[in-house]
Amino acid sequence: MIDKALVGTSFKKAFGYPPTQFFFSPGRVNLIGEHIDYNGGFVFPAAISLGIIAAAAKSTDNVVRVKSANTKEEVTFQVEEGLEYLAADGWGNYPKGVFAMLLTEGFSPSGFDIYYNGDLPDGAGLSSSAAIEVLTAYLVLTMEGEENIDKVWLAKFCQRVENNFIKVNCGIMDQFSVTLGLEKKAILLDCQTLDYKYSQLNLGEYTLVVMNTNKRRELAESKYNERRGECDKALAVLKQYFLYKDLCSAEMDAVYTHIKNPTLMKRARHVISENQRVLEAFKVLNEGNLLEFGALLNDSHQSLRSDYEVTGFELDSLVYAAQQHAACLGARMTGAGFGGCAIALVLTSDLERFKKDVGASYKQLSNLKADFYDVNISNGVHEI
Repeated sequence: MIDKALVGTSFKKAFGYPPTQFFFSPGRVNLIGEHIDYNGGFVFPAAISLGIIAAAAKSTDNVVRVKSANTKEEVTFQVEEGLEYLAADGWGNYPKGVFAMLLTEGFSPSGFDIYYNGDLPDGAGLSSSAAIEVLTAYLVLTMEGEENIDKVWLAKFCQRVENNFIKVNCGIMDQFSVTLGLEKKAILLDCQTLDYKYSQLNLGEYTLVVMNTNKRRELAESKYNERRGECDKALAVLKQYFLYKDLCSAEMDAVYTHIKNPTLMKRARHVISENQRVLEAFKVLNEGNLLEFGALLNDSHQSLRSDYEVTGFELDSLVYAAQQHAACLGARMTGAGFGGCAIALVLTSDLERFKKDVGASYKQLSNLKADFYDVNISNGVHEI
C-alpha cells in the first residue's frame, strides 16, 4: 500500500493545507468466471492489496479540485446540476461523475479538495476505474456525515456512474468487489440477483501472483461489445425452443443441438462451462483443494483462448510460461483480455525463481517485460 504520510504531504503541497481524512479503495482480481457477468452467471472476485489512497478535506467553497500523483492532469469543477463528461478532463471524469450522480440522486455534497495516489498499474484490467469511483463516493458520503453506508447500494450507485456518466456499459462485478471485499476471502456473486457469499481464501504454502503483460488492452472495449452481441444472438436462438432467462441458464446439450453457427456455439460453450467452473472453484477452495483449483484456472484460460477468443498472443505467452513452471499450480487471464493481467497460484518458497524464469520466457516470446505483483486479499473501501 502507498504510504499514507506521503499522500498527506503531497496533499499539503498541492493545496496548501493538511488533509483531514484518508481513505483506501482496492483493485480487484476475478479469480475465475470471466465474461459471464453480463450473461447472468456467477463470478468469483476478490479485492487486492494494490489500490488507491485518497487524502481529502472539505473546501470552503462549492468547488471540487482533484489531483493525482499518477498524472499531471488537475481537474476542477463546480458542484452544480448539469455536470458533463469532458474528454479533456481524462481521469477526472470519474470523481466528477460521482458528484454528478450524487446530485441526481438527491444528495447535496459540498466542495472538496482530494489528492489520489495509487499503485494499480494503468490499463492493466485490475479495475482502477471502479476503485476511484467507489473511493470518491465513499469518502464524500462519509465526510458529509452519512453513517452505516449500505455497501451493496454503494456498488450499484457506482455502476450507475459508470453506465450513465462515463457511458461504459459494464456489469457490477468491479464495483461490487472493491466495495464488499473482505480480507482473505473471495466473493461468490450471482450477477443476476446480486446474492453473494464469501469463501475462505486460505492459500497455505501458495501465493496469488498478478502478472502484468504490459500490453495495454486496446481491443478490449470493441471486442467486449462484439462478444456481448454474439452472446445475445446465441441466447435468441435458444429462446426459440426454451424459456432460458440468460445464457448461463442454458444446457450444453441445447447449445449443441440448436446453435448451428460455429462461432455462436463456441461463445455459448465458454459461458456455460465457465459458470460451472466458478461453482466448482467455490466448492474446492472451501475444501482447501488447491490442486483442483489450479486445474480450474488452467481450464478457464483454455476456454477463454479457444472458445471466447479474448486472450491474444501476449496473454497466452505469459500464461503458458507460468503454467509450465514447476512452482505453479495454475494460471489464467483475468479481466477483459487482449492484454492486461493474468493470475497464477505459485509456491511461495519458489516465488522469486518463478518470476525470474517466467519473466525471461515471456520476454523472449513477446519482447515485453512482465511485471509481477504478490498480492494479499484485502478489505474493500474503508477509511484509514
